[in-house]
Parts: sequence; structure tokens; C-alpha cells
Amino acid sequence: MISTPFSYLAVIALIAMFFHLLESRASLRVFKFVPAVVMIYASSMLFASLGVFEYNEEINKTYKVAKSNLLPAMLFLMLLQVDFKHFFKLGRSLLIAYVLALVSLSFAFISVAILFDFDSQSAAAFGALAGSWMGGTANMIAVGSALEVSQVAFGYALIVDSVNYTLWVMLLLFIVPFAPMFNRFSRSSVNLIDFTEKEDLGGKKQYLVIITLGIIASFLAQFIAEYFTILNYTTTIVLIASMLGVLGSFSRLKAINGSSEVAMGILYIIIALIGSKAIFDNFWDVGVYVLAGFVILLIHAFFMIVGAKVFKLDLFSIAVASLSNIGGVASAPILAAAYNKSLVSVGVLMAVMGYLIGTFGGLFIGNILIRLSQ
Repeated sequence: MISTPFSYLAVIALIAMFFHLLESRASLRVFKFVPAVVMIYASSMLFASLGVFEYNEEINKTYKVAKSNLLPAMLFLMLLQVDFKHFFKLGRSLLIAYVLALVSLSFAFISVAILFDFDSQSAAAFGALAGSWMGGTANMIAVGSALEVSQVAFGYALIVDSVNYTLWVMLLLFIVPFAPMFNRFSRSSVNLIDFTEKEDLGGKKQYLVIITLGIIASFLAQFIAEYFTILNYTTTIVLIASMLGVLGSFSRLKAINGSSEVAMGILYIIIALIGSKAIFDNFWDVGVYVLAGFVILLIHAFFMIVGAKVFKLDLFSIAVASLSNIGGVASAPILAAAYNKSLVSVGVLMAVMGYLIGTFGGLFIGNILIRLSQ
């Protein structure tokens, strides 16, 4: 049994590292359907369920300290590489499609909360899911922490994020050949902008500088939150760290190479930490969550199709806008490439914007859902 803080953190780091290496180097097909974050969470949860971790006062304190300090650092580093200038050059149809995706998802989450009569924990969990489906897993963690989602409810939401997202990606890839037919239906005059892929930042990856910047950003976010609070302490930290990342993206800090890799490493460790506190005792709730997730996607799809007809949008625009929200950077470029390889960076740009919008959007939707549950 793991009973000391150092051994606890060592096991958490090993779980995160193992699945990261497996995903990046083993080329296993399973990772196309089940992301590494889900496997990390499931493995950590399994360890917790088997009693591997002894939840004494020292380990509980270590969990809280590690999570509260790593979260703002991760958000700051994630947002450091966002290119806001390029996003606004996407063109009318793509920008309309992106806004339409955000609005339709927001409406879908609120509708499902009313339809399924969520309690406060389910509402908070779906607020975290909204953060993911408007941004990514990092946003999901940030929103979940700010809304104080329980580890079990967060686990359910993570399963929905994986299962529903996987099927959604398959559907969007399946309909690619039907683009001409859909475009005739929507009366779209396809005139996609030819984007070239963003060049990778050259030079040596300065990991020590990046880690130091992350630590400083985490300290500043927590220091400011002590004197200036929005809603609650954790929410304030999340918002301040996000804004520091946005400001950093307009400075020379953006040119420092390697921040996204460090941010992903922190993300995996936070996922493992959360999993180590989750023990499922009612699997029926998972099915209800998954069903609610599918209803959200159905409502979202309906409004995207209607919006395409009204604004004369092509299938590429609405499909990539949808997946850039729900799937993020990992899948939106793949879908864009299925239409045209020169459009890969369109998927990247739209998805990367989610790192900023996801946190604020998730907090906004989450608070609405919680109010509806009361």
C-alpha cells in the first residue's frame, strides 16, 4: 500500500508517463478510440479502488497541494501558444460556423439539464463537460475544479467525453464524401481559404525556462486570488491563469519552444491525480450520463444543419467547427485533412481557440446548469 506523499506522487507520475509513452511511440490502434487521458484516469481509479493508495492526512494534503499548484501552470502554458491574429483571418463562413457551434452546444447543454432534471453534482459535471466540448481536457479540469465537481461525477463526465466524442468523430469522417450533396442542400458557394500549416517553432526546447514560467504564473494567480475573488477562490485562479496565458501569447514568451509539451505532461499528471480519488459505486449513472451526452449532440447537430441552411454554409465549415469544439486539436485537423490537406491549419486554429473559450464558456454554462438544478 502506498502511504507516503513521495511514493504517491511517484506512482501518479509513472501512470501518466507510461500511457504517454505508449500513445506516442507504440502506435496502437486502441488510442484512436480511447485517448490516453481516459486510460490514465481509469488506471489511477483502478489503483484507488483496489486500495493501493492509503488516504491518510499526508496523501490527502499532497493531492490538494499538487492539483492546486499544477492547474494554473497548465492553463498558462496551454494558452501561451494560441495565435489569436490568425484566427480572425479564417473568413466569414468559418467564423459563423464556429460561433454557431458554440451557441448550439450551449443551448443543447441547457436543454438537456432541464430534460434530465440534473442535481447539483450532475449539473456541475456537465459544466465541466461543456468546458471540454468548447475547448479540451485542460478546460474540463479547470472548470471541474472551479465548480467543485466530485471525483466520481468528473469520472462519469470523462467517460461521456470519450465515448460520445469517439462516435461523433466517426460520424463526421463518414459524411465527408457527402459534402457536394450537403452543399447543394445548403446552397453554399464553397470558397474555402487556402491556409498553409503553421510552422513549428524552431530552436532548442527550453524546458527549464518554461517550467519556471509556469511556476511563476501559478504563484501570481494564487497570490492575486487571495485579494481579488470572482465567484470563488478556485474560479479566480483559473480565470487569472487563463488571462496571464493570453497576455503571454502577445509577448515574446510565445516564441519560447516546448510549452505545449510541458502543458500536456502536467495535464496527464492532473488526470492521474483526479483518478486516484475516484471510486465508482454506481455504474448505472454512467449510462444516464452517456445518454444525456448523445442528446446534446443531437440538438447540436440539428442547429448546425439549420444554421448551414440559413447562412448557406458548406459541410466542411460546420463539421470542422463542430469537431474543433468537441474534439479539439487532436481530431479537428484530421477531419480538415479529409477534405483537403491544405486546410489542416484551419482545424488547428479553430481548435486552439477553444483553449481560451472553453474555460470561460464552461464556467458560464456550468453556473447556469447549477442554478437550474436548485
